[in-house]
Order: sequence, then structure tokens, then C-alpha cells
Amino acid sequence: MTFTTLARRAGSEQTPAAGGVGALLAGAGAEVIAISSLAPTGATFGPSDVRSGVRYRALFPDSVRTTPAWSRHIRALAEYGVSVRTTPVVMVNALVIDGRTVVLPADGVDRGVAVLRLNSVLAATIGYFERAWSEAVPVVGADVVVAAELSWREQEVLRLMALGCTDGHIAAQVGVSVRTVRRMIAQLMSRLGARSRFQAGVKAADRGWLLDR
Repeated sequence: MTFTTLARRAGSEQTPAAGGVGALLAGAGAEVIAISSLAPTGATFGPSDVRSGVRYRALFPDSVRTTPAWSRHIRALAEYGVSVRTTPVVMVNALVIDGRTVVLPADGVDRGVAVLRLNSVLAATIGYFERAWSEAVPVVGADVVVAAELSWREQEVLRLMALGCTDGHIAAQVGVSVRTVRRMIAQLMSRLGARSRFQAGVKAADRGWLLDR
């Protein structure tokens, strides 16, 4: 077992990882796994930490899709080749480097992180990630939006969908074909990280995306 505590310099989630964590990321040779609950503890990485020849996978809560600062961050990661997925809730903050090193928030250390090479901790962290990853929704740059980027037609489709209207009725109301409505709904569900039409309506309402009538 190896246990090391590193200081973590304060900074935004969009900057390269600080100090020793940055060095660990720079030394990655095969894969980096990132798990973020958005809590202001633990280690994160930004686009500038991405290296060629290394596979990167990052898991975030669904809320990053519609939080402006975080949506810009995950869009940038995706553009740099990071595979990003979201799930309703993420329970931990962690980085796993090459399957041999895990970086976790350090207890009792202000903005510090702990670096461990303990098989049981690695197995638990990787196991949690893989289970969540298998059911998480992939993110591509076009999926990341804020309400201001939704057109009137998209908002109307969401409103009518939330009311339980049929695709044919929605198409007639917004002046497009049923096929176009279905494509729009699929795109909106992806943007929201929703796994059903009902969930998409709930998420859209929570974010204030539905038009008032």
C-alpha cells in the first residue's frame, strides 16, 4: 500500500490539475478514469491535462448538461477526445490512473487529495465507475445546452410532450412532420440526459425550460 497526501491548489474545474496531481496525469500511459460529484473537494482535470495515446473516460451528474460553467467544461473535454457520460447522481470524486493509482479527497486536509495504490480501494472505485458508466448517457458537444439555446419550437415540443400529447398532435401544433418531432424529442432527451419521455418532461420543468401558457 502507498498513501500520499498532496496539496490541491484552489482553482476552477476548467484549469489543468494542480501540482502533484497534474504530474500523475501527465504520467498516465493507458487510461484515466474521472468521477466527479461536483463537490469542491478531490482532484479534477481539464482539457489541458489530456495527452495523446491515453484513453479518458469521465462521469458526471446529469446537472452538468444545463449548468453553464460545467456544460462548457464537459463540452471542452468532449472536444479534446474525452468520453463523457452523465448519470442522475454521482456519489464520489476520484481519479483512477492506469488502473493502479486512485486519487481521492483527503480527510482533514484543506483542498488536499490522497493518492493510494491499494487493491481493495482500486477495485471498489473502478467497480463503482464501471457499473455507473454502463447505464450512463453519453455526451457529445451538441448535447450540452442551456435554456437560452432552445428554440421556441423545441420548448413547445417539450411542453406538449410533458402534457402527454401524441407525436401527431405535437407535429400539427409546431408545424413539422411526425418524423421531425420524433427526431427533436430524441435530441432533447439526449441533451437532458433523460432515459424516457416522462423523465425528459420532469427535467425540463425543473430547469424552467417549459413555455408558460
